Amino acid sequence: MACSCSAPEPKSPAPGFRKALWIALWVNLAMFLVEGIASIQSGSVSLMADAIDFFGDSANYILSLSVLSMGMLWRGRAAMVKGLTMATFGLVVWGRAIWIAQSGITPEPLTMGAVGLLALAANVSVAVMLFRFREGDSDMRSVWLCSRNDAISNLAVMAAAIGVFGTNSAWPDLVVAGVMGSLAVTAGVSVVRHARQDIADARAASAQPSPAGSSASSR
Repeated sequence: MACSCSAPEPKSPAPGFRKALWIALWVNLAMFLVEGIASIQSGSVSLMADAIDFFGDSANYILSLSVLSMGMLWRGRAAMVKGLTMATFGLVVWGRAIWIAQSGITPEPLTMGAVGLLALAANVSVAVMLFRFREGDSDMRSVWLCSRNDAISNLAVMAAAIGVFGTNSAWPDLVVAGVMGSLAVTAGVSVVRHARQDIADARAASAQPSPAGSSASSR
C-alpha cells in the first residue's frame, strides 16, 4: 500500500541508514519496472497497482535522501509533487480496472503469482534490512513500516492470483486493484494536504521579520 511518509527534518541519519535507503531505492525501482511490464503482459490490474506502490515508495526514498539539508518550503514542494503523482496513479488504476471489467479480459494468474512472489521477496528483504532502524526517529520507523505494509500488499496480489485461477474470473484481481488504487488516492490526497500546510507554514515563517530587524525598527 502506498505510504504517505513525509520527508524528515534535517538531522544526521543513523549510521548505515543512508546506505540502506539507497539499497531500498534501487530494489523498489527495479520492482516497479518488473511489475509494470508484467501487469501489461498478464492483464493484471492488481500488479499494476503494486507496481505503482513500488514507484511511490521509490519517490519517498528519493525525498528522504535528497531533502535532508533543504528547508521546509522545498520539502513541501517535493512532497506536493509526490502526492499528486500518487493520486494520479491511483486514478489510473481505477480507470484500468473499469476498462478490464467492461472488456471481460481475465488476467493470467501464473504470471500474477510468480511476480507477486518475487515482489514479496523484495519487500521482505528490504524490511529485514531496515528492521534495526524501526526504533529510530519517525522517518526511520515510517520507512520500515512502509516496507512491512508493502509485503502485506504483495500477499493480497498473490491471493488475487489464486482467486483468478480458481474462478477463471477477473473479479478477484479487480477487487484487490480497487482497494490498492483507493489507498494510493487517499495517501496522495493526505500528502498533498500536508505539503500545502508545510508550504504555507514555510512562507509565513519567511515573511516574519527577524528579531534584529524588529529591534531596529522599534528604535
